[in-house]
Amino acid sequence: MSKQTYSVCFCFRRRFKLAVAEAPEEIKSLFNQYSDNHGIMSVENLQRFLVEIQKQDNATVDDAQAVLNSLHELKILNIFHRKGLHLEAFFKYLFGDINPPIDFKRGVQHDMTCPLSHYFIYTGHNSYLTGNQLSSDCSDVPIIQALHKGVRVIELDIWPNSTKDNVDVLHGGTLTTPVELIKCLRSIKEHAFTASDYPVVITLEDHLTPDLQAKVAEMITQTFGDILFTPGSESLKEFPSPESLKKRIMISTKPPKEYLEAKQIKEREGGDSQSGKGGSDEEAWGKEIPNLKGKFKSDEKNELDEDKSDEEDAPDGDNKSQQHIAPEYKHLIAIHAGKPKGGIEECLKVDPNKVRRLSLSEPQLEKTAETHATQIVRFTQRNILRVYPKGIRVNSSNYNPLIGWMHGAQMVAFNMQGYGRSLWLMQGMFRANGGCGYVKKPDLLLKAGPHGEVFDPRAKLPVKITLKIKVYMGEGWYYDFHRTHFDAYSPPDFYARVGIAGVPADTVMKKTKTLEDNWIPVWNEEFEFPLTVPELALLRVEVHEYDMSEKDDFGGQTCLPVSELRRGIRAIPLHDRKGVKYNNVKLLVKFDFV
Repeated sequence: MSKQTYSVCFCFRRRFKLAVAEAPEEIKSLFNQYSDNHGIMSVENLQRFLVEIQKQDNATVDDAQAVLNSLHELKILNIFHRKGLHLEAFFKYLFGDINPPIDFKRGVQHDMTCPLSHYFIYTGHNSYLTGNQLSSDCSDVPIIQALHKGVRVIELDIWPNSTKDNVDVLHGGTLTTPVELIKCLRSIKEHAFTASDYPVVITLEDHLTPDLQAKVAEMITQTFGDILFTPGSESLKEFPSPESLKKRIMISTKPPKEYLEAKQIKEREGGDSQSGKGGSDEEAWGKEIPNLKGKFKSDEKNELDEDKSDEEDAPDGDNKSQQHIAPEYKHLIAIHAGKPKGGIEECLKVDPNKVRRLSLSEPQLEKTAETHATQIVRFTQRNILRVYPKGIRVNSSNYNPLIGWMHGAQMVAFNMQGYGRSLWLMQGMFRANGGCGYVKKPDLLLKAGPHGEVFDPRAKLPVKITLKIKVYMGEGWYYDFHRTHFDAYSPPDFYARVGIAGVPADTVMKKTKTLEDNWIPVWNEEFEFPLTVPELALLRVEVHEYDMSEKDDFGGQTCLPVSELRRGIRAIPLHDRKGVKYNNVKLLVKFDFV
């Protein structure tokens, strides 16, 4: 009995002992190289360290002094350390928020004067849903949250309200509760430019009669006023640039076709006349709800395919009936959407005289990419391609965004209210370019070769550059997690996963050894990642706690654009599953390119 009591006490003592991070041997050795005999690294030697080890080629003595000043402000250095850094302060500088892996404060660095089609754009799907795709509430709250995160494309499904005299936003044919369109529009206006000055695009999936379309036109015009970008009724010959559209709102939807003729034809054919468009995603949802369980088991051919209203033209009416179109609504559309009649070849044709937006579901893109990869790339050099989640993702999960990006798709639409690895990649991509919501596509997706050839995502390419990573250690879990979160009686057993998301040839994950019973794991492990298309590569980092009997516990993640990684020794802050940064959890890592 006494022996058992002793072991439990010992475990508790071990569990609650405050761990203190100590600099790894390699860091101590570097400090010794750049410090004097009294164990002080002068401002001049710190400047040398910044140039030689951190590869900050243009670092000046003033930059080194700024580091010292920051450490004084953080009370890491006191008034007796005016002349330089001691080892502890040097280690805290390396492991601190002032030494991030990408320069978050640098702001927008990409050329923002090219057409919109030259950028990846942070894009939401069903932006009004608070949760799942079937029964969650519709609200302006997730729209506001998305805009605050830098999302630049907001999708609204617009439907007649129950009395058919006003307009609601909801996922039609489901149990989602509606929110008034005007409320969403006002919230977009108020919050559109909180995180970024670059344009916000509202994609409308429209299920309205012409009188309600006219009402929407009035709402949009009155709400947004001068900040609304309206090119008129004709399609643009080329998209304007994000720079020229700063603080502007744009509408993207399918130009309205004649309503009554379409309705009459549908009724004659025995179709559902609820919508003015032929075959919407919401009608598909409505028909499928009774059979959802069986639906999940069905193959790709039978998937619930969303946004058909974005893809399929309603039957054309004759010229007499053109009076039924709401011209005010038509003139508001800045980015014309639609799917031409005919096969995928017609859809991907490039018109030198006008630009447009095409929508493909995630499985449609995958299928098309098998046979028309270069045509997709060529199409996206001038036109906009929007990709959206397949219909069976009722839990608001997402897909691999790289499939869209490596084919040049600008609007890879995501359910921002979900979370998971796919969303982490999306968040990682848009940490680039100052988090402004627009990332310039690499030249390889924008330029044609001497014989008109374009980038082929399926081609085998030589290695351009190799990313070398050394994972020294991690800390912060002791402060951000409850003592018993990972293990009731002992410190956690952490391991790190490090890898690349990119074109298929570059995509890989590797892992460190598992370190038992340690709140501050010191791995000191090196990894190399040869990259064929570094321009599209994202660095993935995850930490997990090994659990012998159950699923390993989650300990943090981040995703960073490889193109913006800073060489040298850097502190990587980790985030929770939803992408919210922890207060203290971070890794100490060294980056180099060879």
